Amino acid sequence: MTDCGCEKARRDLEEYLRNEICQTDTADIRAHLAECAECTKEALLARTLTEVVQRACRETAPEELRVQVIARLRSATAH
Repeated sequence: MTDCGCEKARRDLEEYLRNEICQTDTADIRAHLAECAECTKEALLARTLTEVVQRACRETAPEELRVQVIARLRSATAH
């Protein structure tokens, strides 16, 4: 296993965090993150951002906001 380097680790970071890359690349990126503080910080930030967005997407919008959005969509499509 070889260190993949910062460029490859950062390029493939999103796929790595979503487990969407092959085992070899996963191992290479994991090894790189174990050695590179900057890429580890970037991975932590990306993971945190992803988790916050996922939580926000599970929440239900307030009823008043939903009504306003639907009304504006209907108005926009009526023209």
